[in-house]
Amino acid sequence: MHALNGPISAEHGIGQLKREELLRYKSPVEMTMMRAIKQAFDPLGLMNPGKIF
Repeated sequence: MHALNGPISAEHGIGQLKREELLRYKSPVEMTMMRAIKQAFDPLGLMNPGKIF
């Protein structure tokens, strides 16, 4: 909902189709934080392999 100044919601994760959208609208700090959270909960990358979050 960027056209309406709304945030991207990702309660079920962000997949490959929305990858560029997420990178376009989230700051580098937000991306770093989200990656750190995923790493903390899934250090081996077993959950949702191949997906960003």
